[in-house]
Amino acid sequence: MKDVKAFLKIKRKQSEYRPVRERIRDFQEVVVLRPSEYTQEQADRCMDCGTPFCHSACPLGNDIPEWNDLVMKGQWEKAYLSLSATNNLPEVTGRLCPALCEFACVLGLGDDPVTIRENELGIIEHAFKHGYVKPNPPKKRTNKKVAVIGSGPAGLACADQLNKAGHNVTVFEKDKKIGAILRYGIPDFKIEKWLLDRRLKIFKQEGIKFVTGVNVGIDLKVSELNNDFDAVCLTGGAHTPRDLNIPGRDLQGIHFAMDFLVQSNKKISGEKFKLNEFIDAKNKNVVIIGGGDTGADCVGVSNRQGAKSIIQIEVMPKPPQSRTEDFPWPKYPMVLKTSSSHEEGGKRHWALLTKEFIGKDGHVTNLQCVEVEFVKDEKTGRNSLKEISNSSFMIEADLVILAVGFVHPVHGGLLSELKVDLDERGNVKTNEQFMTSKKGFFAAGDIRRGQSLIVWAIAEGRKAAHYMDAYLTGKESLLPIK
Repeated sequence: MKDVKAFLKIKRKQSEYRPVRERIRDFQEVVVLRPSEYTQEQADRCMDCGTPFCHSACPLGNDIPEWNDLVMKGQWEKAYLSLSATNNLPEVTGRLCPALCEFACVLGLGDDPVTIRENELGIIEHAFKHGYVKPNPPKKRTNKKVAVIGSGPAGLACADQLNKAGHNVTVFEKDKKIGAILRYGIPDFKIEKWLLDRRLKIFKQEGIKFVTGVNVGIDLKVSELNNDFDAVCLTGGAHTPRDLNIPGRDLQGIHFAMDFLVQSNKKISGEKFKLNEFIDAKNKNVVIIGGGDTGADCVGVSNRQGAKSIIQIEVMPKPPQSRTEDFPWPKYPMVLKTSSSHEEGGKRHWALLTKEFIGKDGHVTNLQCVEVEFVKDEKTGRNSLKEISNSSFMIEADLVILAVGFVHPVHGGLLSELKVDLDERGNVKTNEQFMTSKKGFFAAGDIRRGQSLIVWAIAEGRKAAHYMDAYLTGKESLLPIK
């Protein structure tokens, strides 16, 4: 490091957001990228710890101290090479990752942690700007053909790794465009889709073949996969939403979050769909059930569509502002998260349970809710939900968005035809080498581990590619991670 005491002199400086009054009028990215010199200064706060807990906390095993040091010294291209050695989509994680690494940063024990995620974003955007990111197709091809089913973060990472190993890779996607949740499930104000297209252009130039509009298992049979490919990786995600089966659920105006987000993204990109089915928050009292990131995304979209009012409710109690004894460092803590969408308007309520949807003429008009508390059983140590007596009340709602997560992958279609084993949660079951119960068929990402983070999906795709390469060649040419 240039100055071993820099962390004592330089304070954490995060990227800024565009003004609220400006950004809620469009779907452009809300973050304003920091100048490169700011990233260099923030990288200098890294203490070059003897034991870099940030490295171990990252599912990808990113060499964080190394590329922080390189950035601080102005060696941007070397920093990019170090970052890209472990991460296939740093422009995505640099925007969307919850930064598990930062909560494990040693500096965070007594000060604000290093801006690791933003440093990562600074590296990759500097690399694109200065032409460091170039197509690098494999110099030698194997005679092996691989199919990747699904083009989300796990699928793209797996395809990229297998292509680097020289295999002939084809990615199948049921939608019209490549990207899956990255394109359709995440609003443009968090990641604009030209950023995804920029990376996909590189992948195509390196030799990966993309086939869209094909629902494997329906449009393309398993028998054809067996005949045409030497190995297959299932990366279709976990798309079965968790429902709220309470009285009034059949009323109109109640929708799953992903349906709401996908339609919004398609409208912005100009994709066609039935306008009479469009879920529009304009001039409506919107209630979003679910306090996670997906719920927050729905808040942001609702504001941009011109909602009359927005309320986001969560059954769990309000998290603390800072880590507690239950989550000691370097564990990832359960703390209060306030996203850019929350800053744009709307109310948040915790410890509320929705008991019933009330409607008129077949359309939802209200939610009946009750306050709850979690009581700990001294014998088992488990918390149980308890309704607070005489706390029932109504919330007005013209539009209800269910953002309460996903339970498992869709079991029909491909999985039904394959007849692969499922685990107790309904996810695709694999062995330690990521192979399913059907020989030659592997699985990675949410379809295997359940609903999770994008950074975990990338890690899963890379791991699956490692084992698939060994299966195809009998040797390990792709280095494993973590």
